[in-house]
Formats: sequence, C-alpha cells, structure tokens
Amino acid sequence: MSEVTDIVVPMLRKIQEDLSSIKEDMHLLKVRMTGLEENMAGMNRRMDKLEHRVERIERRLDLVEA
Repeated sequence: MSEVTDIVVPMLRKIQEDLSSIKEDMHLLKVRMTGLEENMAGMNRRMDKLEHRVERIERRLDLVEA
C-alpha cells in the first residue's frame, strides 16, 4: 500500500501545483481583459465624439444636407 501512496501523493501534489498555476494565469488574463475592455470603451467614446465633430464640420461646409 505504501508503494501506491508513494506514487499517488507526488502526482496529486503536482496536479495541485498545476491547478494553482492555471488559476493564477486565469486571474491575470481576466485582469488584462478587463483593462482591454475599459480601453476599448474609451476609444469608442472618442470615436463617437470624432464622428459628431465631422458631422458638424460637414454641415458648416455645406457638404451634406442639414
């Protein structure tokens, strides 16, 4: 029985270490994804403002119908 324990326990420890590593990696990925989503939202807001500015410029220059 001790031979089985000698084999299984190290394997279980290795699996536990691997799972801990995966858990940490997932956390870091979630943090980075959140940052990317926030940056993307900011870029979308800037693009919307730019679109409105271009529309105003076009109207002032009579490039489009008002």
